[in-house]
Amino acid sequence: MSDKLFKNALERAENPCPPIWMMRQAGRYQSSYMTMKEEWTFEQMCKLPRLASDVAMLPIDEFDFDVAILFSDILFHLEGLGLPLSFNPGPKFEWNLDEDNWVDYKDIGKALKFLNFQSKALKQTRDRLSHKKGLVGFVGGPWTILNYAIGDEEVSDEFRHMYLKEVLVPLLKSSIREQLTAGADAVMIFDSGLSNINKSYFDKEYSVLLKQLADIGNTAYYSRTLPYNSLNKVIDLNFAGIGIDSTIDLNKTLKKVNTGFVQGNFDETLLLQDSETILRYEIKKWLDTIKDPTGWVCGLGHGILKTTPPKNVQLFIDTVRTYYS
Repeated sequence: MSDKLFKNALERAENPCPPIWMMRQAGRYQSSYMTMKEEWTFEQMCKLPRLASDVAMLPIDEFDFDVAILFSDILFHLEGLGLPLSFNPGPKFEWNLDEDNWVDYKDIGKALKFLNFQSKALKQTRDRLSHKKGLVGFVGGPWTILNYAIGDEEVSDEFRHMYLKEVLVPLLKSSIREQLTAGADAVMIFDSGLSNINKSYFDKEYSVLLKQLADIGNTAYYSRTLPYNSLNKVIDLNFAGIGIDSTIDLNKTLKKVNTGFVQGNFDETLLLQDSETILRYEIKKWLDTIKDPTGWVCGLGHGILKTTPPKNVQLFIDTVRTYYS
């Protein structure tokens, strides 16, 4: 049995304990992160590879998570294509993509050159990690990124599909490959902006585009806004992993997924609990329901909330590891 827990989950091999990784595990709930924020802007922390690596290592050093994740933002791919982006503090584009100006924002080679800081950050993080730890890169889902690019602009469905097919999906395919080459064990696709996607389009056309990303290998997919009853469609795409939120049955999903990992799905709001006794009880109650943890990456249904007490994150990790010891 390998001592690389995340690799075991990725390969759906037996694990002595599920690897633990949480979305947003590096972030505002940490005093160490906020100390860095006093000296550096968010963009600097993302785009200066050493700083991005420092941030990615914070939760590894503080809590001993089993997986580090690239510290970056899903919108840098659009900035790389030329859309002017700023953070103050949230993201804002000076103008949006539309059916007239899109020809100015389709240079994939230019975007990949711009995004080189992500590969450098991954390489530096890989060099600093124990060989036992996993490393995950990420990109935004194509529909989610497109929503940000368009903003409030009125565009046709035909334009949306064309830009996805001809620009965003090819860009994401190349970006994912570069992150894997830089040392990522897997690359997550975060696609949580699907609330305005038509189910028929998702099932018949968008899933075909996602399949191109799945076929790269070692790519995983997460969305908490999937159209009704479309999880099975995602499972059928054979991603190397899928993430699920706390509303989805973890056992049923683990049983349905035959290859790769399933990540999730403890309710992140329960980590706000004041009582350690109650929180420990909730974690153990949840763990008791998991029949076969093979292929499971233990984590939350969504990202760690900024008001989460760090001691509760440590309690979660300790409780899981004690349970499987």
